[in-house]
Amino acid sequence: MQIGSYRLKNALVVAPMAGVTDRPFRQLCKRMGAGLAVSEMVSSNSLLWGSEKTRRRANHEGEVEPRTVQIAGADPRMMAEAARYNVDQGAQIIDINMGCPAKKVCNVMAGSALLQDEPLVARILEAVVSAVSVPVTLKIRTGWDREHRNALSVARLAQDFGIQSLAIHGRTRACGYSGAAEYDTISAVKGAVTIPVIANGDITSPQKAQAVLRQTGADGIMIGRAAQGRPWIFREIQHYLDTGALLPPPDVLEIHQVLLMHLEDLYHFYGTELGVRVARKHISWYTRGLANSANFRHAMNRLQDIGEQRHAVTEFFERHALHNPTLCYEEPAVSEELAA
Repeated sequence: MQIGSYRLKNALVVAPMAGVTDRPFRQLCKRMGAGLAVSEMVSSNSLLWGSEKTRRRANHEGEVEPRTVQIAGADPRMMAEAARYNVDQGAQIIDINMGCPAKKVCNVMAGSALLQDEPLVARILEAVVSAVSVPVTLKIRTGWDREHRNALSVARLAQDFGIQSLAIHGRTRACGYSGAAEYDTISAVKGAVTIPVIANGDITSPQKAQAVLRQTGADGIMIGRAAQGRPWIFREIQHYLDTGALLPPPDVLEIHQVLLMHLEDLYHFYGTELGVRVARKHISWYTRGLANSANFRHAMNRLQDIGEQRHAVTEFFERHALHNPTLCYEEPAVSEELAA
C-alpha cells in the first residue's frame, strides 16, 4: 500500500489508541509484522506541547519509518500548527483524528464530533494539508449516529482536499464499540474514492482479516484492540493472506520472551516508577485467558518494583510452560479503544 511517497511493506496498520500505541508498542508491532503504526493522538493545543506526556508522544527515537503521528482538535489554525510542530519533531505522516468516540474528546467538538459539521471538516482538512509537505491521512467513523451516516460525503471531501489515505472504523460515534461493524459502508466508500481505504473494526483473526478485505475491497486493514497483548497477530494475518495457511500459535516460551522485551522497552521509555505502572495493563493483556491469570494480575498490580515485576512474570510463564508449552491465548476480550 502506498501513502504519499511511502511504500509500506504490507497493508496492516496498528490503530492509534490512547495510552497504548506509545513508541515501545509501535516498535514491537512493526517487528511483529505491521507495515504502519499510528501514534497516540497529540492535542492541537500548543499549551500542552511542553508537557511530559506530549513529549513522550512525540518521541520517535529509533522508530522504524514511516513515523505517523495523529493530531486531534477542532480549530483549523491550531490543527495546522500541530501538524507543523509534529513534523518538526520527526513525524513523516500526519493523521487527523475524526474518529475518537470518547466523551472528553467529543465534548470539545473534536474526534468523531467533527462529523456533525462537514464545513468545519473541510476547513480542517484544507488547513492541515496546506501546512505540511508530508502526507496527511484521516481516520473517521461511519457517522455521528445511525440517522446521520456521512462517511461517503466526508470521504469525498478528504480526497478533494488532498488526504492520502482514509481509515474507517465501521461504527458510528453513538455505537461506541457495540454492535457489528458496518463493512458495507466501508465498501461503499471504497467504491466512491480512489485514495487508499483502510478498514477497521472487529478484526480479531487472520480469517476475519481476509473476509473483511474481500467484503469491503479495502486496500488495507487496521488492528486495534486485538493487538493488545497479542502483537504477533500481524505476522499471523500476513502469513494467512500470503499462503492461506494458519501459523501455529506462539508457544509459552516465545510469549514470555516477547513480553520481557516489551517490559524492558517500557521501563527504559517511561522510567522505573511510571514504567512499572504502565506495564501492568500490558501484562494483563498478555496473560488474558491463561489459567489462574486473574489471581496473578491481582498480585501483579500491587508490585511496585521492576525486579519484582520481572520475577513474577517469569515465574508465571515458567509455571505454565511446565504444564503446556504450546498453550495459546483465547480470543481477545473487548476493551475500550480511546483514540480514533
